[in-house]
Amino acid sequence: MARLSAARYGKDNVRVYKVHKDEKTGQQSVTEMTVCCLLEGEIDTSYTQADNSVIVATDSIKNTIYIKAKEHPVNPPELYASILGQHFLDKYAHISAAHIDVTVHRWTRMVIDGQPHPHSFLRDGQETRNVEATVTRDGITIKSGIVGLQVLKSTGSAFHGFVRDEFTTLKETWDRILSTDVDAGWTWKKCANLAAVQDGVERFDAAWEAARNITLKTFAEDESASVQNTMYKMCEQILDAVPETEKTNYSLPNKHYFEVDLSWHKGLQNTGKDAEVYAPQSGPNGLIKCEVSRS
Repeated sequence: MARLSAARYGKDNVRVYKVHKDEKTGQQSVTEMTVCCLLEGEIDTSYTQADNSVIVATDSIKNTIYIKAKEHPVNPPELYASILGQHFLDKYAHISAAHIDVTVHRWTRMVIDGQPHPHSFLRDGQETRNVEATVTRDGITIKSGIVGLQVLKSTGSAFHGFVRDEFTTLKETWDRILSTDVDAGWTWKKCANLAAVQDGVERFDAAWEAARNITLKTFAEDESASVQNTMYKMCEQILDAVPETEKTNYSLPNKHYFEVDLSWHKGLQNTGKDAEVYAPQSGPNGLIKCEVSRS
C-alpha cells in the first residue's frame, strides 16, 4: 500500500518590486525580490481524495505576497518573510507551516558627478541576499545568506601537501589564482514568535553587512593554504561577529584558471613565474563546502 509521507505546495518565482518615496528629500529607494511560498498542514486529502476544500489556491498565495509587501516593510527580508509566513498560520487553521524563500536582487544607487542620484540605480553584480524562513506554530526559524558574490585574487593562494597516489596528476603550487562564487549562509537561533523577530530587527542588516565584509576581507588578505582553510576562517569570524547565530556555512566552487604553454611560438615563456596569460575554465571545477556550529 502507498501513503503520502510528505507534501507542501505554493507559489514560486513571484517577482516583487517595491519603491519607497521620501517626500521630504525627493529620494527614492528600491527593492526587487523573487519570492517562493510553500505551505504544509492538513492538506493530505487534496492529494489522496481529490478534496480541494483544503487548498489555498496558489494564485491566492501570489496575491498575498503582493498585499503583504504593500502593507509591511520588505526590508530587512528576514522580517518580511516572517510576516508573510505568520499570515498564513493566522489566517488558515489547517496550515501548520509556511516556508518562505526570499531572494533580494542587487540594485546599487548611481553616483553622478560625485553625488548619489535620488532615483537611479545600477546592477553591479549578480550577487543576491537570500532568506529562508520557516514559520510554524512552535516558532520561526530563519537562515540568511549571500549567493553569487563573484571574487578573484591573482595571487596569495597556494595548494600543496595533498594526497599523491597513482590517480594524481595535479602539480603542487605555492602561487595560484583563486576565484569563486560565494554562497554563504548563517542560521539564527529560533525565534519564539513574530514579536521576537521584530525585536531588534536591525540585527539582520548588521549581520549581512558583517558577513559580507568578513568574506571579502578574509578572501583578500588570507594567505590561503586551501579553499577549505580559508572558508573555515570565514565561518569562525561570522560566529564571533553575530552571537545570535547557531551555525554558518559556505559553498565555494573553485573556478580554475590554467596557464597556457606558448613555448611552441618562438620560445614564448608563459608558465610558472612567467605566466601572464591564462585560460579560464567553465568546468569541471572543485566544489568545497563546510558548516561550522558553536561547540
